[in-house]
Amino acid sequence: MKIAVMTDSNSGITQFEGKELGITVVPMPFFIDGNEFLEDITLTQEEFYNKLLGDANVSTSQPSVGYISATWDDLLKENDYIIYIPMSSGLSKSCETATKLSESPNYKDKVFVINNQRISVTQRESVMAALKMIELGYDVNKIVNLLMDYKMNSDIFIMVDTLTYLKKGGRITATAAALGGFLKLKPILLIKGEKLDSFRMRNRTLENAKSIMIEAAKKIRSGYMYEIDNNLDNVEVSVAYSGTDRTNANLFKEEIEKELGLKVTYVNPLSLSVSCHIGPGALAIAITKKIV
Repeated sequence: MKIAVMTDSNSGITQFEGKELGITVVPMPFFIDGNEFLEDITLTQEEFYNKLLGDANVSTSQPSVGYISATWDDLLKENDYIIYIPMSSGLSKSCETATKLSESPNYKDKVFVINNQRISVTQRESVMAALKMIELGYDVNKIVNLLMDYKMNSDIFIMVDTLTYLKKGGRITATAAALGGFLKLKPILLIKGEKLDSFRMRNRTLENAKSIMIEAAKKIRSGYMYEIDNNLDNVEVSVAYSGTDRTNANLFKEEIEKELGLKVTYVNPLSLSVSCHIGPGALAIAITKKIV
């Protein structure tokens, strides 16, 4: 039985990479000053940040039902099943929309929408795990079950460089943003499951933030991730960042590899959907328990 894998651009997988991997990558839509753009098709990383820094009105959206339906119809011409891994349902309604569509008669028991509540490099790991399991000959139900069983075994810590965009999105008040700006705070947020939540709000320097995030990753790695199967060899660490300059991300990668004694798997830009809400200059560490 042939199984197609599909994700969205929040995974950090580009259209070019998608073709190389043999998967379909749905471009996330954005509205900039009222005009629609598609990530990695009509909107590059550079163009996005130029607009964001230029104080344009930038907002996120979700793929249309018609686009998703047409893509599924096309894939089902040559495949028996589709495994679709969109961004976390806690960060967008696109997963919920796709799930409802998959329950319709045309797609029921053919399309499986994986709400494994991940984004960016952790979402990418789910995609790579699905591909590996297909290669190993797992049936579609086993792949779906494993992706869901392991969904919470992942954490992302993100240092935010500016509070401007959190204020714009209504996640913090104007007063808190002004005070944080005055104190030059660089808060650390946590993405786990359905939430983008606070982890350490009163942090003031990049170097301190990196140390805090590495220590948090160490505790998780030797804590619940080790306790799952008493194995550390299947724990993956990646780096993500927002903006077009990856200098700090590369330095962070070197520090992580030195401190944790393992190789960083990916250094990828954060998805534009996340970057839209936290702005440029963010730096993140992701730690994930691999499925296979």
